[in-house]
Amino acid sequence: MVSVVFVCLGNICRSPTAEGIFRHLVENAGLDEHIHIDSAGTHSFHVGSPPDGNAQAEARRHGIDISHLRGRQAKSDDFQKFDYVLAMDSENHRNLLSICPDGSEHKLHIFLNFAPAVGLTDVPDPYYEGGFDSVYDMIEKASHGLLADIQENHL
Repeated sequence: MVSVVFVCLGNICRSPTAEGIFRHLVENAGLDEHIHIDSAGTHSFHVGSPPDGNAQAEARRHGIDISHLRGRQAKSDDFQKFDYVLAMDSENHRNLLSICPDGSEHKLHIFLNFAPAVGLTDVPDPYYEGGFDSVYDMIEKASHGLLADIQENHL
């Protein structure tokens, strides 16, 4: 079993969108028995909250339901539980690095590194930059790259 956690700031837009998209790809590839997927936020602002309505609407527009997901805060234990800890941007990467146990740094990645053609490092916060539709597209491209990486290196 390979395990993946997507992490943004509050766990209400980018990371649950990534969880939903990636779960959809994994299920369509018939690999849901082999890949465990979760999401979290580096801050506790929205613990227990559903994804933002705009994020839910954009996912739904693509046939993906993320309404059942609930926000949770990332913990240092996540580095023990997950093979891939995927930060949506460099700020969250720094936040995650501050809770990363020694020896687990290799598990921490900037998510868009799995989609070099996007030409960005950070998935922008859809409230302030880019909007929910372009953020969805970036996340989808990186999700395809991540799945290819997992298939090549773990399955």
